[in-house]
Amino acid sequence: MEVLQRTANRGSISDGGYNIDNSIMFTTEGTYADANSLFYDIMKQSEGFAADANAGTNARKCTVSAWVKRTKITNSSHYDRIFSYRGGGVAFDVYFDPATDQLTMYDDNTSMSLKTNRAFRDTSAWYHIVVAVDQTQGTAANRVNVYVNGVQETSFATEDYGNQNVDLSAFRAESISVYVGGAGHEASAYFNGYIAEYNFIDGAQLAQTEFGEFDDDSGIWKPKKFTGSYGTLGHYYNFTVANDMGKDFSGNGNDSNNRGDGIANGAARQATDTPTNNFCTFNPLMDQGNSPTISDGATKSTGGGSNWNQTWGSIGVKNGKWYYEMKVTNTSSTGYIGASTTPAVSDYTNTVQLMYNTSFMLGQASRIDYYYWQSGSQVSNESTGWGTISTNDIIGIALDLDSSTKKFIVYKNGSALNGSGTDLPTNMQNEFIFPLYVQYENRADEINLGGYTTMTISSAASDGNGYGTFEIAPPSGYYALCTKNLAEFG
Repeated sequence: MEVLQRTANRGSISDGGYNIDNSIMFTTEGTYADANSLFYDIMKQSEGFAADANAGTNARKCTVSAWVKRTKITNSSHYDRIFSYRGGGVAFDVYFDPATDQLTMYDDNTSMSLKTNRAFRDTSAWYHIVVAVDQTQGTAANRVNVYVNGVQETSFATEDYGNQNVDLSAFRAESISVYVGGAGHEASAYFNGYIAEYNFIDGAQLAQTEFGEFDDDSGIWKPKKFTGSYGTLGHYYNFTVANDMGKDFSGNGNDSNNRGDGIANGAARQATDTPTNNFCTFNPLMDQGNSPTISDGATKSTGGGSNWNQTWGSIGVKNGKWYYEMKVTNTSSTGYIGASTTPAVSDYTNTVQLMYNTSFMLGQASRIDYYYWQSGSQVSNESTGWGTISTNDIIGIALDLDSSTKKFIVYKNGSALNGSGTDLPTNMQNEFIFPLYVQYENRADEINLGGYTTMTISSAASDGNGYGTFEIAPPSGYYALCTKNLAEFG
């Protein structure tokens, strides 16, 4: 059994259907977010996407479909833009409001402006968003249809469907640029998270069922392949070609990388975390008084503030066998890898301390110590006999939650350090267990939960089902924390 709600897409649990292999990761902080590369966090078609208003199939109709997984929420003045079509002083944008996390859409040329009443703050789920526009419709409410996970949004805090029979900004006669995951030079508009299966349909207002369907068994909304016409200016990005992440698979040849700046470090941003196989990442909603910075697709956690920081994984499990790993980047300031339940006391998420009830962690500068928190007390074992740590060592955690007494095995560079395993603390035996990373100040080892990672992987080992990408192959019978494995073992 796993901690996954069925009310939102958490990754398809059905085999034999339409699978999405790749997504692209966007970040405003972390490895690929320095001042020199922020502009290139977007993909751009800058040399006149629409040369004139007649270039498109129909300048008043279009449909955009995208799957997104957010990794940062309520982000001050930062607009998480899914896409932006802009030029000549006008824009057609869809984004999450930085203060409220409400889904927001506007088009300058038609004066359309919509903002949902509900917020979208789930960072462990994939959302399928469809915005279908037909400005020729006589009934205003029919001009813009918005769907999230197969259900039409009908409750709006801001509700203006725009003027009838007016061209959309995406088809203005002026040079129009296409941005996926951003909005031009606006550093405050880049998306944080993953985007997959991006479709732009020129000349038609389509239903959400062209791109997805409800699973007969689970009721989860899942993707399906779009097989219709893209129109003249339509494009489809599936991010499957690592050295050409902006390649258009619609048949129109609207490759983003061929018309503008493309995307820096494109291959390094390619991810296997997708709507049909959703991987565990770090959970920014598990906040603390001294919150770490979570970046790089919610796979990197960096502390600060001269204090302790804890970061929990987004998927918890109660049975099955699971593996994840940490690369030591600095032996003098190594963090701790481990596992935890959710905090037993809600106040723990707003205070600063080393550990919480109930959790265990392994690490220390240059050695492997073992600490766990149980029944209100921290238990320390600084003489485990599990050896030392060197820079670039890979420390693996294998959780065996199927044994009669649940346990964990510690690996260093593929070798087990504690034999057949150490029992989990008593208070963790019958609870949901989440990956845990603990650090002091700004320590930032590289964590690999199997999906996207900042680690440079040389071996590209997968689990027995072929899922995940690890430096050290998971032990036989242990698997990456992703929804396809959860469907089988969780």
